[in-house]
Amino acid sequence: MDAAENPVKFTGIKISRPKTRAAGMPAVVSSMQHILEEMNVFRGMKALLKLNQKSGFDCPGCAWPDPDDERSPIAEYCENGAKAIAEEATTKRLTGDFFAQNSVKDLGELTDYEIGKKGRIAEPVYLAPGATHYTPISWEEAYRLIASQLKGLRSPDEAIFYTSGRTSNEAAFLYQLMVREFGTNNLPDCSNMCHESSGVALSAAVGIGKGSVTLEDVHEAEVIMIMGQNPGTNHPRMLTALQKAKNNGAFIISVNPLPETGLISFLNPQTVRGLLNIPTPLTDLFLQVRINGDLALLKALAILLLEEETKKPGTVFDHDFISNNTKGYVEYIEHLRSLNPDELVKICGVPLHQLKEAARALAGKKKIITCWAMGLTQHKNAVDTIREVVNILLLKGSIGIKGAGVCPVRGHSNVQGDRTMGIYEKPSAVFLDKLDTVFKIRSPRRHGYDTVEAIRAMHEGKAKVFMAMGGNFLSATPDTNYTAQALRNCDLTVHVSTKLNRSHLVHGRSALILPCLGRSDRDIVNGEEQFVSCENSMGVVQSSKGNLHPISSHLKSEPVIICELAMTLFGNNSPIPWNSYRQHYDYIREAIAQVIPGFEDYNKKVRRPGGFYLPNGAREGRFNTYSGKANFNIAGVSYSAIGENEYLMMTIRSHDQFNTTIYGLNDRYRGVYSERRVIFMNKEDVKANGFKGGEIVDLFNFQDGVTRVAEGFIVIPYDIPVGCTATYFPETNVLVPVNSVADQSNTPVSKSVIIQIRRSAVKQQ
Repeated sequence: MDAAENPVKFTGIKISRPKTRAAGMPAVVSSMQHILEEMNVFRGMKALLKLNQKSGFDCPGCAWPDPDDERSPIAEYCENGAKAIAEEATTKRLTGDFFAQNSVKDLGELTDYEIGKKGRIAEPVYLAPGATHYTPISWEEAYRLIASQLKGLRSPDEAIFYTSGRTSNEAAFLYQLMVREFGTNNLPDCSNMCHESSGVALSAAVGIGKGSVTLEDVHEAEVIMIMGQNPGTNHPRMLTALQKAKNNGAFIISVNPLPETGLISFLNPQTVRGLLNIPTPLTDLFLQVRINGDLALLKALAILLLEEETKKPGTVFDHDFISNNTKGYVEYIEHLRSLNPDELVKICGVPLHQLKEAARALAGKKKIITCWAMGLTQHKNAVDTIREVVNILLLKGSIGIKGAGVCPVRGHSNVQGDRTMGIYEKPSAVFLDKLDTVFKIRSPRRHGYDTVEAIRAMHEGKAKVFMAMGGNFLSATPDTNYTAQALRNCDLTVHVSTKLNRSHLVHGRSALILPCLGRSDRDIVNGEEQFVSCENSMGVVQSSKGNLHPISSHLKSEPVIICELAMTLFGNNSPIPWNSYRQHYDYIREAIAQVIPGFEDYNKKVRRPGGFYLPNGAREGRFNTYSGKANFNIAGVSYSAIGENEYLMMTIRSHDQFNTTIYGLNDRYRGVYSERRVIFMNKEDVKANGFKGGEIVDLFNFQDGVTRVAEGFIVIPYDIPVGCTATYFPETNVLVPVNSVADQSNTPVSKSVIIQIRRSAVKQQ
């Protein structure tokens, strides 16, 4: 096993029946336990009382929007939001003494959970070529080292600048500006690995790569279809919105290979009913689709809707909307008529009578919202699947009206804002021209590397310097051992981080860790408190101001780090006023207002309680596509075919996890405790292999003639379709081939990995 991987360490697994109710008092208790493990009560409550408040700071977790109007003054956050604050606001500190006592090799033998629990990085540290330990370094010396490496490159394109979704609007704008002044568009980001498929699909279909709905639309919807998403763990505050929709009469359809507790029923801990253990049932119809059967399922639904429209013309499809606002309808209907419905039912694995029930729910309603997450975006046919979602909404006229539209639910808190700010490897000429006009620079026009391309470039020696603004690049990306070697091939790796993670331990010939302020930290520059801003999943931009005393005087904010690095890199030769941007963030926002549409009067609008909405053509019924209309899409029915003794594996999160951050070792809703190295299998598959629940197996992928193995996983019989399996990431990212990507978006195919399963020599301790 490579040091880049999580070591096999069994901790005594406990299994119980999956829960049937999400949240409630267990969520409250869990939240407080995590807070108290990391800090005292006063610090914890001080942070939580400002979390997601209009005068407070944005949650460093997911991007689910806050209510526009009233917010709970006590708890405008969820269990996983509290866990995120516990991680970020911990009082555990990693100083030079810690790194002197712990070699990189020794730290690499810890699990990701153990690494993350060590604490906040309290000062900049440097790993010299051939060194075994990180040692303290001054900020000035760190900047000089980075600048020297960058200036020594043969081409700016030999540097890669990655961005995490935690990065604020202000920091993201400065980061891309520095990178483009330097001369490259190598700006891969975490969006490349999650909702890139959504952006590509929606841009082509409706003219904007974002969702079209607001939180109020969710409350007003008549039908909500939730596909490939687990809100109870990944976006828990969404459950409150679904509860409101349900109370208003909405019919909720859940489409997923796994039954997820958060979509079964919800105990709202902020209501009397929730505290009395009286749940709100959420899902009316659960369609248990096979892994990557979503495209076939959607086409089957479209055919059933077409059959009803044919029987009763004008009662199912909105022909006025179709005629006035869409292109490609006739061709799309011809395509539907050419398909074999029985074959679609077989591929998706959902019984016909359930599909008919879903079609009936859709047929008579117009206020329809479809939500989705990684369960749709991380397949080879992801873009076509998402465009099929849009096809159905276009048939119904369910875009651009209240209570209806598309809702890709973003993962990290400002991943959407980072893209808005220009973090993109394929920027438009219009955007680059504006940068050049405002800042008197010459931006590069050649497209840069996305995340997968960046990994290949480092692996092939085409890139020599890697810098990450936040994130845990190694643990987030596919093909762990391949990616680890790519990072090791670099001359320098730089990570701007709050906490230690595995990416710091799999490094280039030299490495830097630069500690930054978190969302919850007070940010004071020249004696004045600063704030930053974020964009949520529904296009609202709002301020974020931390209120906790930083755990170290050596921490700097991301905007300040970028400005000071740029000043060192460019010296007096830059036409950009980097020193001014460092002095006060209002100057940054004034610059953003000159470049990014929708940010006019930024400093004024962002100070409004609750922030402001960005323009959204699709929400307003305007479709800024090549045709000037919303476009139907025709795609063949593709799916992941598997051979004998093969299974489809999807990577998922546990409940004690957000992205690559492991809060704990429990997955309470699925009934798994004290262990992460598990594989969920259909009980018939377990039996057919001669396995037993609790047996230890190894997992293999053989794509492209490469043997990839993840050792030591405990078999758990579970309610999942035959031939399908699920495992937690990042433990099984080692099995995701770097060359297995979605068509058009180049997103790693982490949700349909073909594996073989064999008995293991590893023994459970």
